[in-house]
Amino acid sequence: MNLKKFSFGNFKSLYHTSFEPGKVNVFIGANGSGKSTILEAIGLLSAAMTDRVDASSLQRKGVRLSSASLYKSGFKGIEKTKLTMDFSVEWEEKENAFQYDVHLMTPKDTDYWKYHSEAFFQNGEKKWGRSNASQRRNNNHIGFFLIDDDIELAEGREIAENLKNYGIFQPNTMTLRGTVSDPNQMMPVGLNGGRLAEALQELMREEEGEWFLGSLEMEDVLELIDWASDISIAVPKRKSINSNIPTMRQIVEFGDRFMKDSVRFTGYDASEGALYVLFMLCLAMHPKSPAVFAIDSFDHALNPRLAKKMIQVFCEQVLQKERHVFLTTHNPLVLDGLDLRNDEIRLFAVDRDKNGYTQIKRILVSEELIRAGQPLSRLWMNGRLGGVPELI
Repeated sequence: MNLKKFSFGNFKSLYHTSFEPGKVNVFIGANGSGKSTILEAIGLLSAAMTDRVDASSLQRKGVRLSSASLYKSGFKGIEKTKLTMDFSVEWEEKENAFQYDVHLMTPKDTDYWKYHSEAFFQNGEKKWGRSNASQRRNNNHIGFFLIDDDIELAEGREIAENLKNYGIFQPNTMTLRGTVSDPNQMMPVGLNGGRLAEALQELMREEEGEWFLGSLEMEDVLELIDWASDISIAVPKRKSINSNIPTMRQIVEFGDRFMKDSVRFTGYDASEGALYVLFMLCLAMHPKSPAVFAIDSFDHALNPRLAKKMIQVFCEQVLQKERHVFLTTHNPLVLDGLDLRNDEIRLFAVDRDKNGYTQIKRILVSEELIRAGQPLSRLWMNGRLGGVPELI
């Protein structure tokens, strides 16, 4: 599967916008420009295509729950509010081009969103469609794309397997440390960083006396965590963690290359940056990671130089696994780690236009940018790329 285009309409600040993704997609922009809303729009589309749309399915995907009135675009310049919110995805599979459109209405007297209509296209021809008025009757809370036995849907429906586990990951420090349970459990790690120790253990292996984490040699991982001499998974012990600290059944332990071998740091005492690095590597490499996922605030808790190196390693692993990933960042040095000459790695500036509508613009490495002789981080800070607030 190769995702080609997402289109959104009448959803929060996404009144009418679209973008063409690569494999790794990074969104930059001012606070409130709509970066997280883009990730949530993909989550809503994923839920509509592969599940019922309700509070439970949206929470599992990391979509913020709002009151019904706040989901629709409510801009001052809109005289008549549209009935539906509109979501569309285009993709390629086995030399065929597909498109799925869905139009949803927010819930009123129930927790379930209503399907107004769905449509499926193959190579530009409409193959299937269901509308609320003509065919849905009392089943307007159910998406028919998955349950309809129409043979025309069989080949195109393979996308559901890739999108059904989409989630917006937002790790937090206490969950990564293992002292707080993750309310959004999924494989291989929870949306907030739960189950990190178990996921790491599943990736660790020894070959001919050398340790690996997934496809990376452990020495390469330790270069990202420069103070650590080794990483292991253990059960909590009194000598390594205070008995008053709540923990999970398994914990991450580190050796410190500046300390004696007997000194071990658990995830509770170690640098939070180390935990975020391991979390990102797990998501990128683990065979059970979603085929399509998002990370909001990729650079959280990372030193700028580490963030630059981390995005390089992350991109390499994602491309090897042929996943589709959507990231937001506020750290300029993340941009310097992106190889934008590779068309599978794409950078987008997110801004609000004069009406407040979110606009998504792809940033290409043009000859003008190359002649500028400045890193992307500097160009972004100087306002050359867009996606920066206009501050006085």
